[in-house]
Amino acid sequence: MQTTPSSILSTLRNTAAPVNWKELLTDIIATFDCSTGTLHTYNRETKLLELKAEKGIPPFLLPKMTEIPVGKGMAGIAAERKKPVEMCNLQTDTSGVARPAAKETKVEGSIAVPMLLDGELYGTLGIAKPLPYDFTEEEKSSLLQIGEEMSRYLRTNATANQG
Repeated sequence: MQTTPSSILSTLRNTAAPVNWKELLTDIIATFDCSTGTLHTYNRETKLLELKAEKGIPPFLLPKMTEIPVGKGMAGIAAERKKPVEMCNLQTDTSGVARPAAKETKVEGSIAVPMLLDGELYGTLGIAKPLPYDFTEEEKSSLLQIGEEMSRYLRTNATANQG
């Protein structure tokens, strides 16, 4: 069965069980016809984005992606601005938004979206394609909705774990 943004949203809305973040990320990557992705959650105490799941990231890059300061790299800037950060071709980017190590992923069209709920940051979701690509407004909107549902899940479970 082809996964769609709607089916991902439905799964997140209707699950009380623990989420398999790697499986969810894999579904999101497939849904948007991408090859790689990362999912970071925001740690309010350390103010860092912490890697929760990844797919297709070269092993030598993982140490650089384990913890990301808000404001650094695509994920950090998406978190800071609370808006999607996109690059049609990460390989030719000269803006300084992408970290030099990001080019080692060999991806081109990439996007990082903040995971927000009621304006509060819960993390970031990043996906990328191996070719130049501009994500459509509809795709950006779907990714933000998925991020919102992931945030709702994280908030609900954080509250349950404190209780």
